[in-house]
Amino acid sequence: MADKIIVVALGRNAFGETFPEQKANVKKAAIAIADLAQMKYGIVITHSNGPQVGMIQTAMTEFARLDDRYTVAPMSLCGAMSQGYIGYDLQNAIRTELLNRGIYKTVSTIITQVKVDPFDEAFNNPTKVIGRYMTKEEAEAEEKKGNYVVKVDDNGSEKYRRIIAAPKPQGIYEIDAVRTLLDAGQIVIAAGGGGIPVLEQRTVLKGASAIIEKDYVAARLADEVNADELLFLTTGDKLVINEGKPNEKTFDNVKATELKQYINAENLGAITTLPKANAAVEFVLAGKGRRAIIANLESAKDAIAGRCGTTIS
Repeated sequence: MADKIIVVALGRNAFGETFPEQKANVKKAAIAIADLAQMKYGIVITHSNGPQVGMIQTAMTEFARLDDRYTVAPMSLCGAMSQGYIGYDLQNAIRTELLNRGIYKTVSTIITQVKVDPFDEAFNNPTKVIGRYMTKEEAEAEEKKGNYVVKVDDNGSEKYRRIIAAPKPQGIYEIDAVRTLLDAGQIVIAAGGGGIPVLEQRTVLKGASAIIEKDYVAARLADEVNADELLFLTTGDKLVINEGKPNEKTFDNVKATELKQYINAENLGAITTLPKANAAVEFVLAGKGRRAIIANLESAKDAIAGRCGTTIS
């Protein structure tokens, strides 16, 4: 058994925008994960899939336009594809780094489904922009299908993109498999991109047209494997509130109860910082002796030791 269990949430900077960039960037993540393995942690990894899922959705939509025998791939299927190919690159890079250090440990990717509530208010207020740019006519056709679209500015020209819901995670269906592999000493990659959002309909799990915020799933995953630590690896070095304002504040260490006050005051970046801070607080307050850490991808080892990053306890 590992001394401690850690869930590592990899931000989009671990992957890049293209296939070659991702292949190169995952090597940095692999170094961070191998460092944790040498520190005798039990490791579960989750990750962003943003822009990858959009790239897949765009490609599948274009394919359907070129060949009318095929329909557009639903978002749940695009999410599953992104989990598979990101997991493939990650597990191979981590395996190589471990073997180069003389560590023999299996790395496994689990295609993970996450339960969402069909009555989640997010379905009435979609916020996640995704996919290709569309003309006004194409946008109107999407709206006739029941999809949401939003007007965007593309270098001065008026275009449109799809916008979908970001519901909260209610449960992870493959959690028993994650626990089993973790208990067997394997490194597990799970709930990539926030997991595949599904609606439970008796014995059927139906894919939802949504994207779950990966930071909230990371906290849920960490709680359900009873992790000791939750590590968010991103582009920033520390947690910052009121960034760019006269009252800007940077944290080295902060209590979850104190950070919760700042979250309520809406001092954090809504898209990037707020979900991480919220998820960190939820995880820490849900159990005893837990801590969450927000740090730069290339400083994971030092962040665990408290030499950099922000620690929430």
